Amino acid sequence: MAKILIVEDEVPISDLIRISLTKAGYETECAFDGAEAYDKIRESGFDLILLDVMLPEVSGFELLESAGPIGTPVIFLTAMGSVGDRVKGLKLGADDYIVKPFEIAELLARVEAVLRRSGRNRDVLEARGLRVDLRSREVRRNGEILHLTKKEYDLLLLFLENPDKALYRDTIYERVWGDDSESGIRVVDLNVQRLRKKLGWEDVIRSVSRIGYLCASGEGKEP
Repeated sequence: MAKILIVEDEVPISDLIRISLTKAGYETECAFDGAEAYDKIRESGFDLILLDVMLPEVSGFELLESAGPIGTPVIFLTAMGSVGDRVKGLKLGADDYIVKPFEIAELLARVEAVLRRSGRNRDVLEARGLRVDLRSREVRRNGEILHLTKKEYDLLLLFLENPDKALYRDTIYERVWGDDSESGIRVVDLNVQRLRKKLGWEDVIRSVSRIGYLCASGEGKEP
């Protein structure tokens, strides 16, 4: 079940979207301003963000710029329908753009399409003999259950969702630990080492000089 963050300051619209997505089988959370949305994005993993452009204090454009690469699909919701605005949103990394007022059926169709393209609307991830059940958080390698800590599991998902992409240590730390650790960025290296060993992925999760780590693709193949 995909988890969707709704960032919309107009409560009636937020409620309508939340109810519609819940009925469609999605898990939802709501934020009503840019600052609240920023905190939620940093603290929780979402499969999709529905982001209003005209937010109090911090606009949706500014929020996406300040959050940096978040690795999560974004659909902008806005009353501004000019070509320039659409282009700006897409250049900032948005995956789609829907202009208010819109029909709920159209929004649901766009949500489904973006989740399908991003591979986020799946219950299972598979790669190199590994099978991750996203509902139960169970991880198996060639049928055998692997016991991962919560952080190791979150780290694994981050790598699987960003194959062949070099991830900075700072980005990994913010996405997996946020403000939840007093150990500093060194916890990234320690947990990557442990995860490599548990998975047998010493040659799959690779160190990238002066950057961080990269998980080499090869779905369905053994390292």
